[in-house]
Amino acid sequence: MALIHVDFFSQTLGMCTQMNVILPETARGLIGMDGSAQKENWKVLYLLHGLSDDHTIWERRTSIERYASAHPLAVVMPETQRGWYTDMKCGFPWFSYFTKELPGIVHSFFPNISTRREDTFVAGLSMGGYGALKLALRCPEQYACAASLSGAVDIAELCENWTGDVNREFQDVFGPFDAIRGGDNDLFHLAAELKNSERPKPRLFMCCGLQDSLYWQNVRLRNHLKSLEMDLTYEEEPGDHRWEYWDMKIQRVLEWLPLEGEGK
Repeated sequence: MALIHVDFFSQTLGMCTQMNVILPETARGLIGMDGSAQKENWKVLYLLHGLSDDHTIWERRTSIERYASAHPLAVVMPETQRGWYTDMKCGFPWFSYFTKELPGIVHSFFPNISTRREDTFVAGLSMGGYGALKLALRCPEQYACAASLSGAVDIAELCENWTGDVNREFQDVFGPFDAIRGGDNDLFHLAAELKNSERPKPRLFMCCGLQDSLYWQNVRLRNHLKSLEMDLTYEEEPGDHRWEYWDMKIQRVLEWLPLEGEGK
């Protein structure tokens, strides 16, 4: 695999930003590694970071480059600061950037990356798990699969329970808390709205550790998605909100994604 650090300007954000990109590479003769790459139409996983992290965190805390080397897959790890993959009420339009501008930028820099829906996936942890599901549920024409690892999936509850400076920060992101439920930032509402539409339905994956403080949020969303008969794979096992768990589960996400043929 090749690891590329990209600094570039975003017209949507009106500022320079960053992403790390892992690209497939034929690795014959590389000690301890195998790998092969077709010449074009690489499938792509947008891998999203959590609230306290940045675009470098997946590389620093997991072996994602090594795990991805077994697949014909590009991995794009973009920066979003503490923006919750949302067009902030007071701040940057992160959702518009991710859904409208970033895919085109990625393809312009790396034309071998496919732009087809069936080749485009999104995953993330914690805040990024919420973002992955929101991107797929609001833009199902763009993403075939979405995976949430220990996602902060009930944003209304999360906002209502934070106090002090974090409470004020969340108001800058989402606006008045009483307007979240039933809106474009509410995953429960987005799922029901998508189910009742004629739009394509992405495959979904969720996992959460039994000791995670977000566990019951994930259980509620799991039950909701099951009631809507969405295509959901849900897994839980002992684990906390820690990198040991996410390093293990991102390997499972790669197994689940349809990377060779029909997938698993």
